[in-house]
Amino acid sequence: MKISKKYSHLNGEEYLIVHHKKLYKEIIDVIKSIDAEEFKTKISSEKTKMGNTLYSPIELNKVLDDKFSQKGWGESRYSYYITLNRELMEKSLLMSAKEQKDFLTMNGENNPIFSYNQTDFVKDKIAVEIQFGKYSFVAYDLFVKHMLFYSGGKINLGIEILATKAMQSQMSSGVAYFEGEVYNVMRQGRNSPPVPLLILGVEP
Repeated sequence: MKISKKYSHLNGEEYLIVHHKKLYKEIIDVIKSIDAEEFKTKISSEKTKMGNTLYSPIELNKVLDDKFSQKGWGESRYSYYITLNRELMEKSLLMSAKEQKDFLTMNGENNPIFSYNQTDFVKDKIAVEIQFGKYSFVAYDLFVKHMLFYSGGKINLGIEILATKAMQSQMSSGVAYFEGEVYNVMRQGRNSPPVPLLILGVEP
């Protein structure tokens, strides 16, 4: 596969080039090492694509997962306690989960709710999400997950790998695609979400 489109939000790519050039090359090399045609194995049962052979999101995700794991990328989990008091939330963001719980309890939150998010691939505070799933999954990554990890001090940059429209047209309906998701980010304004991102559009 190749990276045919890129969108850098809040200088995401620039940060990667300046501070993690080798890591950026590693990501590019992993993507280039995949022959997407090997994973064009799904026979469609949709009315508009009946009988067509499509790219399999499950198989593509798996091979990319394996490749990143072999390069030392690993899962990271960010645990935290929920409060609707903005002042307490802002003060507790960089604390450990235990410190957050103690801090919130001392400040009147009797039963703070525990929660967590996890991302599959993190290395040197760079997070990579491979998303050949539904639109809602990508929106969650971009506007919730990456931002939580960034505000919690777990990452400095979030990277989202998506199919371009050209590739998505040869996949099942409902799969998110680069152009649509970048448009959604651009519509929010220059500073939203408030986390540096690099969105990569890949295709065969």
